[in-house]
Amino acid sequence: MMTRIKQASLVLVGVLAGVLLSLNFSAVAQREAARFPLPVDELRAFAEVFGAIKSSYVEPVEDKKLITEAISGMLTGLDPHSAYLDQDAFRELQVGTQGEFGGLGIEVGMEEGFVKVVSPIEDTPAFRAGLKPGDFIIKIDDTSVKGMNLNDAVKRMRGKPRTSVRLTILRKGEAKPFEVTLTRDVIRVQSVKSKLIEPGYGWVRVSQFQEHTGENLVKHIETLYKSGPLKGLILDLRNDPGGLLNGAVGISAAFLSPRVLVVSTDGRTEDAKRKFIAAPEDYLRGSREDYLKNLPAAIKTVPMVVLVNSGSASASEIVAGALQDHKRATVIGTTTFGKGSVQTILPLGNNTAIKLTTARYYTPSGRSIQAKGIIPDIVVEDPTTPVAGRLREADLEKHLLNEQEQRSNAAKPTTATPATTGSGDDKPPAPLEFASDKDFQFQQALKYLKGQPLATAQNAPAPSSKN
Repeated sequence: MMTRIKQASLVLVGVLAGVLLSLNFSAVAQREAARFPLPVDELRAFAEVFGAIKSSYVEPVEDKKLITEAISGMLTGLDPHSAYLDQDAFRELQVGTQGEFGGLGIEVGMEEGFVKVVSPIEDTPAFRAGLKPGDFIIKIDDTSVKGMNLNDAVKRMRGKPRTSVRLTILRKGEAKPFEVTLTRDVIRVQSVKSKLIEPGYGWVRVSQFQEHTGENLVKHIETLYKSGPLKGLILDLRNDPGGLLNGAVGISAAFLSPRVLVVSTDGRTEDAKRKFIAAPEDYLRGSREDYLKNLPAAIKTVPMVVLVNSGSASASEIVAGALQDHKRATVIGTTTFGKGSVQTILPLGNNTAIKLTTARYYTPSGRSIQAKGIIPDIVVEDPTTPVAGRLREADLEKHLLNEQEQRSNAAKPTTATPATTGSGDDKPPAPLEFASDKDFQFQQALKYLKGQPLATAQNAPAPSSKN
């Protein structure tokens, strides 16, 4: 038995070497493969394990599954953000950056093992069908969702436009469940929102950095200025998980002087060593027209506050750091997530890809964001999110360290207390409506712009806001 395994292993070493050499990630990857010879001993050990599984595992296992799991494990063992993207995951990534997909237009969560409707998006199939927040989806077509994870449930509800799906709904106050049949449509995710808070004061929220976030920002700012000049503007980046780098550069460039440094990256390859400036060549993709040229000139000087919290990550941290370093805006809120690493998508030949961490981000002043985040100029606590419930990059297993603090022999970055679970009787707080009367951080940001005293916590004494 062991002889057959070893024979199979030796053959597989050659096969693996050929496969690894033939993967066409990029010219850079090919050059690196040539510089670093394949570790034959380690590949032989891998092949022996492969052979043992093929010959002795209790059930037959397909070669494709074993190789895919090995690739996935190799990447996830590096850091929390490197990953293997199978066909579904790669497609989902493309959907997220484009900002549109075929689906029902419904934000959902999990509760008591069922899919719960958080909110239907206006003017979508779910909205038109009359689904309401708090509804439970207990079946999708003929499949019960009990025990199904949220990702699988979402995949079942998404699909090609003009195809239908049947949902069984349990609604509080209804005697029994009822069914609705919805026809999927193209759902466009709105990554920018805005409103005129009161005459002279505007609020713009960026919830994610997608392909057209920059253009959408310009439209919202133009709308705000139609009501007259602004005395102050709040850029709300709370709970913004990031997205496309060029989108972050574009949003920053909207408020900064032309051609100033927005962010720099540094990694092992020459491609990873970059400086991104507030200029069209760094925020436009392809030959698109410069969407920032239509912005009102006053947007470059209007007093600004950037709102952030522990959910502000990656691209949103780039924007907050750039505006803070150039003293263009006052950053208010709580310390951001601290995801200061660059992931590059390297497509493979079968509609799959790998997402690989290739560099670190640095603010214009040279600060590393990694595992540290952007520290606000004025810390204003969010009463709806206790400190114990805030998860940051530094809490994640295998996170990249902040090499600046390592070099300076400074104290280790302070990490947030890991989230703890309460008793079974605890109920999660109701979702906060941003820019509402109950939004404490937003209200303090508005006070700051008006030069009024503000509080750093809900019941704290109110210090003066400006010198």
